[in-house]
This record gives sequence, C-alpha cells and structure tokens, in this order.
Amino acid sequence: MNQSMNQTQNTSFSLIARMLHWLMAIGILSMLFIGVGMVTSVSEKHNWLLAVHKPLGALLLLLVCLRLIVRMIKGTPPLPADLPGWQKRAALASHWLLYLLMFTMPLIGWAMVSASGTPVTLAGGWTLPPIAPDNANVFAVLRSTHRYLAYLLFATVLLHLAAGLFHGLIRRDGVLESMTRNRA
Repeated sequence: MNQSMNQTQNTSFSLIARMLHWLMAIGILSMLFIGVGMVTSVSEKHNWLLAVHKPLGALLLLLVCLRLIVRMIKGTPPLPADLPGWQKRAALASHWLLYLLMFTMPLIGWAMVSASGTPVTLAGGWTLPPIAPDNANVFAVLRSTHRYLAYLLFATVLLHLAAGLFHGLIRRDGVLESMTRNRA
C-alpha cells in the first residue's frame, strides 16, 4: 500500500461506533451483574432487579441492531498487518460471537419471560408482545439456555477485554486506541 493511501485510511472506529461500544459495554456488564443478583436474591430486591433487567435487555437488543447497521455502513479499521493470521481469525470469530450473544441473549430472555406468562414492560408502560407460548417446559429450557449463554457471554467479554489490554499494553499496535479515540 502506498504512503498516500495509508495516510487517508481511517485507523479508528467511527465516533458513533465507539459510543455504542462503550454504552453497550456498560449495559452488558450491568446486565451480567444484575442477572447474578437476581438469581442469588430471594428478597424484594429480586423484583426490583428483574424490573431493571427486562427493559435494559430490550434496550441492548435495540442498540446491538443499531451497532450492526453502523458496522455495515462505516466498516471497521484494519488490524495491524504484522498480526499473525490466527490472531486475525480469532479476533473476527470472537467479535461475531459477541454480536451473536448480544443479539440472542435479549431475545432468549424475552422469549423466556413470554413463556412464563409475564409481560416485558418498558418505560412509559409499554409492553412487548409475547414471542413464545405460555408454557412451563419452554420456560425451563429457555431459562437454562439464557443462564449458560450468560456464562459464555461473560467469558467472551473477559477474553475481549484481555485481548484489548494485550494490544494496548503489550503490542502497542493501535488496536485498543482504535476504540478509545480517533486516530484518523
């Protein structure tokens, strides 16, 4: 690649992509901790946590859809040319796994709540329509699936964080900075 092309190529994610990334990071970590609090609490806090968890999950579903649209329109900066091929493949696979989990977790949660016969009520009293039949067996399968996918999401988030820190602190190759500031 010639020098002039290199200078004009954007090496950072767009501002909207960076904002969505960090907003979703806060939301997802909050959801994971709220979820742990919900399953370990038998007090009145359980109902409060559940009342926060449902609309936050719906918001994250909306945000991940928006994020995918932004990614398709704006693209992503290239990974460093000297990055080994297996690391490039691992980065691509882990990002798509994150997207898959960010999309499926709220859908499975919504279906699980639907199967329990309980509505998902959002701010302003809006209620989402049920997307699964009111059925105890379906609820049990979806609840178990939601739990195990939450473990996978947490592990994938930790791997993503470790990779970001590896790029930022050890390789110092600009990958972390592409999501923390504009380096166009």
